[in-house]
Amino acid sequence: MRVDLLTKEYPPEVYGGAGVHVAELTKVLRPHLDVRVRAFGAERDEEGTFSYTTPAELEGANAALSTLGTDLLIAADCAGADLVHSHTWYANFAGHMASLLHGIPHVLSAHSLEPLRPWKAEQLGGGYRVSSFAERTAYEGAAGVIAVSAGMREDILRAYPGVDPAKVHVVHNGIDIDAWAPNPETSVLTERGIDPEAPTIVFVGRITRQKGLPYFLRAVRELPAEYQVVLCAGAPDTPEIAQEVDSLVTELAAERGNVHLITEMLPRHQLTQILTHATTFVCPSIYEPLGIVNLEAMACGIPVVASATGGIPEVVVDGETGYLVPLEQLSDGTGTPVDPDAFVADLRDALIRMVSDLQRAAQMGEASRRRAAEHFSWTSIAERTLDLYRTVLAQSS
Repeated sequence: MRVDLLTKEYPPEVYGGAGVHVAELTKVLRPHLDVRVRAFGAERDEEGTFSYTTPAELEGANAALSTLGTDLLIAADCAGADLVHSHTWYANFAGHMASLLHGIPHVLSAHSLEPLRPWKAEQLGGGYRVSSFAERTAYEGAAGVIAVSAGMREDILRAYPGVDPAKVHVVHNGIDIDAWAPNPETSVLTERGIDPEAPTIVFVGRITRQKGLPYFLRAVRELPAEYQVVLCAGAPDTPEIAQEVDSLVTELAAERGNVHLITEMLPRHQLTQILTHATTFVCPSIYEPLGIVNLEAMACGIPVVASATGGIPEVVVDGETGYLVPLEQLSDGTGTPVDPDAFVADLRDALIRMVSDLQRAAQMGEASRRRAAEHFSWTSIAERTLDLYRTVLAQSS
């Protein structure tokens, strides 16, 4: 069986969870299938992997249009595949067009949904309507849809009622428990002036509305002064949110002096150092279909304080591997807390509860690594994905 995996992100050009997912899925599927990866970006030297750049005629066009141009190039090259599997809206349209063009089934993985990220209109303008059209068309035409959590499955069926529920299957994201493991080295911390011994809270994520970083930064104002904060945060969606975060970080750094901002994307061996020496990880997201970053932190042996939204409660067990922060959200699709002040206060209280009891935090960290290893292995995820491929092919024959 030949399966073409279609994606915007693929190593070395990875900036989010979807890229991590595709890279790991490729590794576990290749021993069983002829897997061809078709990814956006510069040329890669990995066998069976092909790269695509924006057509020259669309250089400088709205980002959504240039994406669709790249999708058409990818779709044309899927001839000969038995099945195509796309990831995120950036590549979903390529999968849909390849399905129509070559008469093959299209499976897509839902890592996020455009209707639940309306703030992207700030970034794409009218292109947000284009991306929403591309995503909806692909979902409604797909032979199978993989949701990365049960919460995500509910979101899909609510956002796209035209999708047959029988076609939507839950297969969680996974974690490489050997690659993401406790790292006792401290060179990265000391080079950046981070105290390896201080009680520390770490955030890792892009600077985007869905990650909820401004809420966390407001909570930091009310944390004990001895709590160190490390922010691995970059790739802002818009100048406006970049400015908001920069202002908050500058104020906090002036007040506390122990807030460290790292804007570049760290390689894994450096990030595992930072995670391993933290007391807790924080995930204040207002939209998170699953949250691979939580699994990465858990695999490094630290507990998580996270908002109880999306697929996060399927990863973080409240009171066992961390604390879940209640989050009542507006029903307008933005994910905005109904009471932002209450959310910030609850987040603050959960962080203090965690960091004030270092022994309990360490016990939760041990439980976190066990849970990551036992419930989110890539071997089981590969098996479930292969089963879905076989089912879809049987139904289409």
